[in-house]
Amino acid sequence: MSVKTLLIEGAKQMKINLEDQQVSSLLAYLELIVKWNKTYNLSAIRHLEDGVKKHLLDSLSVIPYIKQEPLLDVGAGAGLPGIVISIMRPDLNVSVLDSVGKKCRFMQFAKTQLGLKNLTVVNQRVEDYQPEQCFGQITSRAFAEVEKTLSLTKHLLCDNGHYLLMKGDHFADEALEGFSLKVHKIRVPYVSDQRYFLEIQPH
Repeated sequence: MSVKTLLIEGAKQMKINLEDQQVSSLLAYLELIVKWNKTYNLSAIRHLEDGVKKHLLDSLSVIPYIKQEPLLDVGAGAGLPGIVISIMRPDLNVSVLDSVGKKCRFMQFAKTQLGLKNLTVVNQRVEDYQPEQCFGQITSRAFAEVEKTLSLTKHLLCDNGHYLLMKGDHFADEALEGFSLKVHKIRVPYVSDQRYFLEIQPH
């Protein structure tokens, strides 16, 4: 199966229909990751096929939960899931934040190459970041433990905002003080690991 078919079929299994432009942007983005990986070690993925499964499809699994509010991806790394969300939702203001310079340089390069006008790259530590506006939704994929993520980012979340945190099966289904928690179990096609999606809202 070609990487293109893998991407389209995998997305379809999650009830996401990809337009041609989205398919070519997502695959161009993945090719950039694999290319830069040779020098910068952005992620452990070295092959396009693995990247479709573990990066693109995994990040696409969050799309049905995204609302129409400015979004911040914390500890974005190579831009997962933030750049994938930016490609899929050109109507949405997406900010990707990471404290590591080389990762932000890569994301800035990807933004230019892919023409992502709705994407803002922020090279800062999350606790030092003081944007002009709050964010209605904050997401992260591999940033920190749940409680740490919440405490480091609470100054960035709007009053009625919510978190969308992507986790493997190691997260503790803990009673988070002062938060309402919804746990969604997600099946990512071609990925055997259990994936969960935590929707968290402060009371």
